[in-house]
Amino acid sequence: MSIKKSVLEQAVQYTKKLERNEFHISENGKLCQEIVRTALDFYGVGLDELNRYIHEAEPRNEQPDRISVNQALKHYVRDWSSEGKHERGPFRCILDTLDVYSPRLEQRILKPVKVLLPGAGLGRLGSDIVGIGGYEVTVNEWSLFMNVAYRFLEAQSFSGPYSFHPFVDSGSHHATTADSERAVSFPDQRMNNSVLMVEGDFTTAFQNAKGNFDFVITHCFIDTARNLIAFLETIHSTLHRDTGPSVQLSLDEIIAVSEHMGLQFLELPPTFGDLTFADKEVRWLAAIYGSIERALNMNGYKVQFWVARKK
Repeated sequence: MSIKKSVLEQAVQYTKKLERNEFHISENGKLCQEIVRTALDFYGVGLDELNRYIHEAEPRNEQPDRISVNQALKHYVRDWSSEGKHERGPFRCILDTLDVYSPRLEQRILKPVKVLLPGAGLGRLGSDIVGIGGYEVTVNEWSLFMNVAYRFLEAQSFSGPYSFHPFVDSGSHHATTADSERAVSFPDQRMNNSVLMVEGDFTTAFQNAKGNFDFVITHCFIDTARNLIAFLETIHSTLHRDTGPSVQLSLDEIIAVSEHMGLQFLELPPTFGDLTFADKEVRWLAAIYGSIERALNMNGYKVQFWVARKK
């Protein structure tokens, strides 16, 4: 045994840690297999077809996209666990804005307000909005990995939470080994199945939905655009007149283009953050994204928030 290995064994019993990690990864794999089985059933794909694709992909040296798998699993933490509550803090700002610009509940019950959420991830914000009452919510997601994870959650009856080890893939930036190995349970509440999920690219999936929505909420979505103009055109097209989107992650040129396309920026109270620009009604808030609450590192944004009405 080398001196380095001997020190690791004596100080932290590193081999046992690796054995525990291997077990936790195996447990995560069981969850992934359940997700795959649900997806095969939902999309009408046979197991033989999947195995045939895997067999044909191996000679082409196609590598599995482990990063996207990890991101989808970690969104169970972000969207559907009590540990992800600190990342869902900006939801309050969006929900309060909906309340300000929506009809009263008794009016919404008679004529529901239609809300579209592109880039919805695993759909927690959409489910929370439906839970308020009087809203018809459509969520949209492009990522196949996210959609498969969403369909698994959608298909489950709330007989009990699932548990997995989302942080075992990396030993860095954890205060303790126990933090990296701990299990997280999800969901912390039942998904509202009245939410409609539309899979696919936002700009093409809603090209025939002109004027169908009262609100388009783009939470952590605008900055993912490859063609920002196409995003803004789709937002503008899907809105009724005299309604507008609640948008985040703004840049000054995005604001200028939005105004040029006929979106009028509305005044916001200081409770929604400080002004980003002295002459524009755009405010910013600090928001954590994709971070482990107990970790030693932190990832986040100064998210930009505005409300704009279609003229």
